[in-house]
Amino acid sequence: MTRILWHDSVLIDMNNCPKMFKKFYSKTSGFTLIELLVVIGILAVLLAIVLIAINPARQFAQANNTQRASDVNAILNAITQFGADNNGTLPTGITAVAQNISDTAADLCAQLVPTYIAALPVDPTSGIDPVTNCAAAYDSGYTVTQSATNNRVTVAAPNAQLSAVISVTR
Repeated sequence: MTRILWHDSVLIDMNNCPKMFKKFYSKTSGFTLIELLVVIGILAVLLAIVLIAINPARQFAQANNTQRASDVNAILNAITQFGADNNGTLPTGITAVAQNISDTAADLCAQLVPTYIAALPVDPTSGIDPVTNCAAAYDSGYTVTQSATNNRVTVAAPNAQLSAVISVTR
């Protein structure tokens, strides 16, 4: 039986070549099981190091806190604009005691949406879309309070993660 190999653009007849070439060209090439396992082990260690360095849970918590800070600013901007348009009168429901911005506590939705804010923001971990229908039950996950001494309004995010304190006062 004639074996002919094609190697580096050269046709080799394995029956008519010296013994040392037969051994060189007929040798099976590939990786051993040990070599493959070592490479897989190294890749697994590198992947573990990268995941620990990135820490996706912390990244998600920081992203949620950033969204909360943006939402708190948006709500306070809407309240401030309402007060400016109404000769300094703030929306009803804002008291000296911190209350949830919801349909059962400080119900600000109908007074702010859609004139001063397109939709009432909701805490990002609640899994609910921002509130546009003020007739439905809602809870934004944010609180609002007005200082009894200087009438400053504070909007806060009590569910902040990573021990962060998110509140804005004007």
